[in-house]
Amino acid sequence: MKNIVVTLIRVLIGGMFVYLGWTKTQDPVAFLKSIREFGVLTEYWQMNVVAGWLPWFEVWCGLLLVLGVGVRTAAATVGGLLLAFTGMILWRAVQVHAAGDIAFCDIQFDCGCGTGEVVVCYKLVQNSLLTLGSFGLAFIKEHRLALWPHVRIGKPLEE
Repeated sequence: MKNIVVTLIRVLIGGMFVYLGWTKTQDPVAFLKSIREFGVLTEYWQMNVVAGWLPWFEVWCGLLLVLGVGVRTAAATVGGLLLAFTGMILWRAVQVHAAGDIAFCDIQFDCGCGTGEVVVCYKLVQNSLLTLGSFGLAFIKEHRLALWPHVRIGKPLEE
């Protein structure tokens, strides 16, 4: 039963990354606008690099999770991305909240996730759960229902 639950979490998170990354590749200009709205990157070349490569990196990491290849590394990478995304969403929401008379949980904006406008509180909870799931996958040592769970290059480790 544990293996089935772990596999479902892995496929769910991986599938979300494949889908959302793919939607960003279909409209890179809209994704670039979202990046610009956050105001974290100031140089246009930096924004272009992120808008051009990040969606494909998300698709790649998602595919690794769905297929079960290098699960722990892929899950840790996805968890790191989710931490960064969540931090940026929180930072922007705090800025919007400070600029106006809007209750924090009433704030909505396009976070650049690929789903359009989101309610900030809902998105923060969703991202937090996905982050916990990703890091949970990264710390589980055995992934029985994975294609190639551990990728090791070079001499095998002695046990």
